[in-house]
This record gives sequence, C-alpha cells and structure tokens, in this order.
Amino acid sequence: MKPDADLRELLDAWPYDSDDDLRVATGRDGRPILQLRTPLGLEQIELDGRPDGTRPHGEESELVFQEHRWEAARAAGHETDFELSPDDCAALFAEGVLYYQRYLRLFQLKDWPRTVRDTERNLRGFDFVQRHAARDDDRQHLEKWRPYLIRMHGAAAALQALDEEAHDRALGLVQTTIERIEALPELDEPVFDFERARSVEALKELRRQIQRAWPFSEKERLEKQLGQAIEQQEFEHAAGLRDQLRALRGEPPGPLPTVPDPSPNQEPPASSS
Repeated sequence: MKPDADLRELLDAWPYDSDDDLRVATGRDGRPILQLRTPLGLEQIELDGRPDGTRPHGEESELVFQEHRWEAARAAGHETDFELSPDDCAALFAEGVLYYQRYLRLFQLKDWPRTVRDTERNLRGFDFVQRHAARDDDRQHLEKWRPYLIRMHGAAAALQALDEEAHDRALGLVQTTIERIEALPELDEPVFDFERARSVEALKELRRQIQRAWPFSEKERLEKQLGQAIEQQEFEHAAGLRDQLRALRGEPPGPLPTVPDPSPNQEPPASSS
C-alpha cells in the first residue's frame, strides 16, 4: 500500500459521532454525494444511479440489465424461455441491499423524493424476481421483507405530501399503504408476520401524527386571527376578518368597528422615569 493511502487525516477531520454521522457533500464534478462516518471509517454513496457508482454490464444497474434482457426476449417471441438463474438472482439480491442501505439514509435525511424512488425501484426488483426466477427458493427469498418495503415507500410518499401541506393526500397514502400490506397473501414465514404487524402499527402511528398536525380550517384560522386582532386593538384588521367570517357563513358584512376616543378628561399615562 502506498504511504499516501493512509486515511487517518480524513478520519481525524470528521471524528465519529453517532449523532452526526451523515452528510451530503459535493464531488469534484459537482455532483451531490452521501457520506457516512462509521466507527471504523468512511462510506460514500452516490445519490443517483447505483449507490456504489458502478455500471454492471454497462447498464445503470443489474436490474435494468436483466429488464433489458427480458424485453429483448419478449421482442423475439421467446418470453417463455426467459428466466433468472441462481447467479442472476444473487446479483440482484446483493444490488437490492445497496439500495436498501441508501434509502434508509435518505429517509433519515428526510429526502422523501429519493426515498420514494429507491423503494419503488426495490419493489420493482421484488416483482421481477417473483415473476422470472428459475428456482422457487429465489422467488420466495425476498417476500418476507415486502411488508417493510411497502411501508417505507408509503411513509415516504405520505411525508412528502405532508411537507407540501397536502394533508388529505398524506392521509390517503397512509390508508392505502395499510390496506396494501393487509392484503398481501399469507406467507408461512415468521419474519413476514412480524414485519406485516410492525409495519401496519407504524403506519397507524404515522396516521395519528398526521391527524394531530392537521391545520386549522379556514373558519378556525379566521376566528383565531380575529381574536388576536381584537386583543391587540387592531380594529380595522378585525373588521376585515369579521367580514370574511360572515362571508363564509353567507351573512352580509357588518359595520366597521372603531377605536373608542379617550375621554377628554383622561390624562395620558405617566411616562416612566
């Protein structure tokens, strides 16, 4: 190993801290990259494309390569002959772990769009193996994790909607995800049962959190602002808010409230010395 291969200087510049072990940096070509500080070193993850930055068979990923194989077989009329060998499946399983490790960190960073993208990609991989693996063991290998993956996909999509203040859409996405997990075919696998129960409960908790964060209705918002305006004696502003409330109720606008003039005999308060 060359003397300049020692990473000590890099590690000392970013001491390990479990509360500060993740950052988005900029590569030399300007691309964003994800860096993880572990107790023993550094990991770097590409934010786009395959997480390790490689291109299997010159394609974006092993999954894309296999999908292109399938498309070529179908175009040639040989779709019934297409299958994934045990080695093909092993490569797809290993690649799926890379995307899993990335979307966990993306979720931690609250990068919802990329989390949705990567979980959708792994779900596509699950389905592809399920349809085309030559061995039944390979077809069933990933299914025990499907409830968890569906949960992460649905939660990220709902939280993205929540960031966009689309509370109705967020709740709908959570409910749809719960129903999707509950509708999964039974699997004689303890991990599957555990992940399904845990995922449904986690999504129900997310639903409760979204409901607690539900914004005021227009009427509630105006009533709150009206009370604050009156308390602060902003009577002209209060009159406008009251007219908006009356319009919501279908009532005609009321008279403009006025600030009472001080009594002629009332002296201004003494200034503090």
